[in-house]
Amino acid sequence: MDEQHVLRPVRADDWEKVKELRIAGLKDPVAPVAFLETVEQAEGHPDEFWQRRAEGASHGRVARQFVAEAADGRWVGTVSVLVEEGGTVDFFDQSVERTQGHIVGVFVRAEQRGTGLTEALFAAALEWAWGLQEPALEHVRLFVHEDNARAGAFYRKYGFEATGTVLPVPGNPAAKELEYVIRRPATA
Repeated sequence: MDEQHVLRPVRADDWEKVKELRIAGLKDPVAPVAFLETVEQAEGHPDEFWQRRAEGASHGRVARQFVAEAADGRWVGTVSVLVEEGGTVDFFDQSVERTQGHIVGVFVRAEQRGTGLTEALFAAALEWAWGLQEPALEHVRLFVHEDNARAGAFYRKYGFEATGTVLPVPGNPAAKELEYVIRRPATA
């Protein structure tokens, strides 16, 4: 990755850029197999939704969104980590046995793909996840659509392993989401 980008967590007052980057991601040609939300849904959210989203991802233990910011202030990539507490039910209505991280919202603008930016965003997100205490996260998972081969290849190359868990895509039970997991390194 070139050194013209700053990787950082979002701040509460970044909500307009959070909104813009999310909508840009949803307009990407692979969005139908990368996200569970449509452009129309995202554009329909009021400003208060985006303000709460940025606020919630800016601090605390529940979620953290990381962005790559170019020298001109333009955001060119993002990844978020949600913490799913043990004893709760996840987005797929599955029981969460042990507290875990869940990576969502991965997007890098097309002109930045293949530059190492995605790897850098994942490194920042996982560094945050591994730094959480009480309880510490033993693993971080993500789901990839069965037809999103490029993303699946990236996740495997990065060190994620398929768990064998396959779930129907919410709203489209004929399509499948494949679970991948990366385990906490011994040195974290």
